[in-house]
Amino acid sequence: MAENKSSSLPQFESIQELTDFFDTHDMGEYVEHMAEAAFDVDIKRRHYLVAIDADLMKKVVAIAKTQHVSAEALITHWLQEQAREAA
Repeated sequence: MAENKSSSLPQFESIQELTDFFDTHDMGEYVEHMAEAAFDVDIKRRHYLVAIDADLMKKVVAIAKTQHVSAEALITHWLQEQAREAA
């Protein structure tokens, strides 16, 4: 059985160096050398995934491009309008 040898965590000059390092190394081998982080998370928005027919989505994307907005923003705007009118 292989020994679990824990190496010290190298110092990095940038986030890119850190991510490159962990692309080729197991983070679990360095957990003991990492500082504990405490932070609060305040989630105020929720995102939902909704299935949309492919042909319909192509039309929505085309319309969104003409309005220089994302398809997501356009759909959200349309749904807000419909919800406001229905209320």
